[in-house]
Amino acid sequence: MPVAYRGAAEALDGVLTDGLTIAVGGFGLTGNPYDLIEAVRDSGVRELTIVSNNMGVDGLGLGILLESRQVRRVVASYVGENKLFAKQYLDGTVEVEFAPQGTLAERLRAGGAGIPAFYTRAGVGTPIAEGKPHADFDGVTYVQERGIVADLALVHAHTADRAGNLVYRYAARNFNPLVATSGRITVAEAEIVSADYLDPERIVTPGVYVQRLIQAIPREKPIEKRTVREREGASA
Repeated sequence: MPVAYRGAAEALDGVLTDGLTIAVGGFGLTGNPYDLIEAVRDSGVRELTIVSNNMGVDGLGLGILLESRQVRRVVASYVGENKLFAKQYLDGTVEVEFAPQGTLAERLRAGGAGIPAFYTRAGVGTPIAEGKPHADFDGVTYVQERGIVADLALVHAHTADRAGNLVYRYAARNFNPLVATSGRITVAEAEIVSADYLDPERIVTPGVYVQRLIQAIPREKPIEKRTVREREGASA
């Protein structure tokens, strides 16, 4: 059963050190553990390796760790939407290891399942596969990818119970369940922390994967790109 903490800074106290590998849930700005990311920034730890689909946008999500120059290396599938991330990558300030999105998801899942490596066709014949072992199966060439086990995993859930079981809401589920299993220590923030146990049929992440838990601070959820069209029948 996880330990419940009063806030993100308290939950990460004694866990954060320079040079950690931190896996972080979210996709764009959806499902980001904002409280925990801000606590990482405020701690001042440096030389971090961040594993996440992307690095948020300028000034939001994981983008704030780039602004504070706390990130040394990123494992991600996407650089776009964050100009500072692209700039730091191009000028060599931040090292970036690219992984196809499905491969990144499977690397996190494999790490959480105790699978050290697997083979995939994604990336064969591209720079992503350079220097990695290859093997042929049924006449097709595959590249070996390593599972990811992070020192620390940070996730955002919609609802948790006192046992640390987690459920997610709609698109905010994204990478969070995979990240939750990949951490040696997993810290979860949840919008709702229920005093009652969740229905076992609804649970996505079992509490056995979660060591520390906080209730997230209510906040307006940012929209990465707002696209609107005029309602049919409305006047010009």
